[in-house]
Amino acid sequence: MSELKNDRYLRALLRQPVDVTPVWMMRQAGRYLPEYRATRAEAGDFMSLCKNPELACEVTLQPLRRFPLDAAILFSDILTIPDAMGLGLYFETGEGPRFQTLADNKATIENLPIPDPEQELGYVMDAVRTIRRELKGEVPLIGFSGSPWTLATYMVEGGSSKDFAKIKKMAFAEPATLHLLLDKLADSVILYLNAQIKAGAQAVQIFDTWGGALSGPAYREFSLRYMHKIVDGLIRDYDGHKVPVVLFTKGGGQWLEDIAATGCDAVGLDWTVDVKAARARVGDKVALQGNMDPSMLYAPVPRIEEEVERILGEFGHGDGHVFNLGHGIHQHADPEHAGAFINAVHELSRKYHK
Repeated sequence: MSELKNDRYLRALLRQPVDVTPVWMMRQAGRYLPEYRATRAEAGDFMSLCKNPELACEVTLQPLRRFPLDAAILFSDILTIPDAMGLGLYFETGEGPRFQTLADNKATIENLPIPDPEQELGYVMDAVRTIRRELKGEVPLIGFSGSPWTLATYMVEGGSSKDFAKIKKMAFAEPATLHLLLDKLADSVILYLNAQIKAGAQAVQIFDTWGGALSGPAYREFSLRYMHKIVDGLIRDYDGHKVPVVLFTKGGGQWLEDIAATGCDAVGLDWTVDVKAARARVGDKVALQGNMDPSMLYAPVPRIEEEVERILGEFGHGDGHVFNLGHGIHQHADPEHAGAFINAVHELSRKYHK
C-alpha cells in the first residue's frame, strides 16, 4: 500500500491503525452532482455512460475533485453480469432497470452463459484500468458486484419488485432451479471481481441489496451461502498487497455474526443497525462500514455533525471502522451537505485514533 498517498481506507478494512476514520459514500458518483448529470447527458443514457470507460472514469473522479474522500468506487451498475448473459438490460425512465428476457424457468437458466469478464464485460475492466491510472495513487479504488441473490431477483422478476413474489415462488416451489441460477451467478461474480482486482481494484464490495427480504433460513440458503462461495473464490492478495472484501446486506443486521463468519474482511451496516451493538457482536473478527441514514444529509449542517459524532461515539476508540452512509446518497441531497458530512467524519474522529 506504500504507493498510495492515502491508504487509510484499506488500513481500516484490515483493522490497522489510522489517523482519522476513513469515509466514502455509496453512490458518491451520481445524480446529486450537477457535473454527473452533465456527463450522463453527454453519454446519452445510463448504460452508455457505464460502457464508455473514459466517461465512467470521469464520473468516478468527480466526487474526489469536490471532497476529501478516502476511496473511489468504480462507476458501473450491479446488473452488468445479467446484461452480459444476454438478458437485454434496459432502463425505463422513472421505472428503473428492466430485462427483455426473464430467467424465470429452468430451460432459460440452463442456457445462460457465464460471461468472460475481459470479453463481454471488457468495458468494465477498461474503466477500472483507466480510473486506476487517472487516480495516480491518491486513494484506493473499490470494485464491486451485486450478490447472486440480488442479481437473481432482477433476472427472475424482470426488474424491481415490492414483494419478490416470483423469485420466492421459485425459491420455495422449485429450489433446485433457483440454486442452478445462483450457482452460475456466483461463478460469474468470482470471475468478474477477480478480473477487476487484476485490472486494478484494490478492495471489492458485494452489494446484497435485497437479502433483507428473506427470512433467516432462506437468507442463509439463497443469499449468504453464495456470498460465502464468492469470498472463498476471490483473490485476497495481489501485487504484494491484501485485497479486502466487504459484504453489505441491506436489512441484514440480524445476521451480522453469520456474515462475519464468511471470511470477509468487513461487514457493511445499513442505518437500522446500532453500531455499538454491532461491534460488540462481531468483536475483532471484521471491520464495520457504515452507517448514517442517507436522509440525514437533508438536515442542517449542525445536525449532520451531531449525527456523525453520535455514530463515531457508538463505535468508540480503536480501529476497524469505515464511515459511510447506510445506503446510497439520495439524488436530491445538497453536495454542500455531503462535503460537511465528510469533513465532520475526519475532524471529529481524530480523538478516537490516538
